[in-house]
Amino acid sequence: MAKVVVQSIGVSLDGFAAGPDQSLENPLGVRGPELMEWFFPTKTFIKQHGGGDGGETGTDDRFAAASMAGKGAWILGRNMFGPVRGAWPDDSWKGWWGDEPPYHVPTFVLTHHPREALEMEGGTTFHFVTDGIHSALEQARAAAGDKNIRIGGGPSTIRQFLQAGLIDEMHVAVGPVLLGAGEPLFHGLDMRQLGYEVAGMTPGERAVHMIIKRTL
Repeated sequence: MAKVVVQSIGVSLDGFAAGPDQSLENPLGVRGPELMEWFFPTKTFIKQHGGGDGGETGTDDRFAAASMAGKGAWILGRNMFGPVRGAWPDDSWKGWWGDEPPYHVPTFVLTHHPREALEMEGGTTFHFVTDGIHSALEQARAAAGDKNIRIGGGPSTIRQFLQAGLIDEMHVAVGPVLLGAGEPLFHGLDMRQLGYEVAGMTPGERAVHMIIKRTL
């Protein structure tokens, strides 16, 4: 059965999954890239960004590759799509990734402001959903068929899906960094009360990979 998953979310030792003050210059927030330093050297990341066959192929890469494979749809919060706030001024912003985003499947963006669907190269089409997480998930399930749906973030979007009990499994990559400020991943959530437990832990080259599953 298809699952709703979160994968390859970088988290600091003090619990932050994004840095503060996200902007065009700082898509992951100030110091946010430090959360993903485990991911950047991997073969998966380098191939994804046009770097050919280089990159590392250890444990970190195995988790990175799994996070991109077998997805039938993605769901993103608006901050994950871009830094534009409020009503869309025009259709010029098409995401952080250039003409060919890394998703290659239907991708549903949560927003309060309508916008026409945006078809990109490589099979990604962004659909803008204005009526909440349940509607986005219903549309994503219809698009994904028997493949998994990945909730891509950011942290506030993940928290909404966790609070509603809609995420089946999470992969959190805990890195050796104290961010000090930013957006916490689990703030305000009683994960045990929501039915989640740690199902596995695997040390990688630059992060510890934690698997969290919903058991209720």
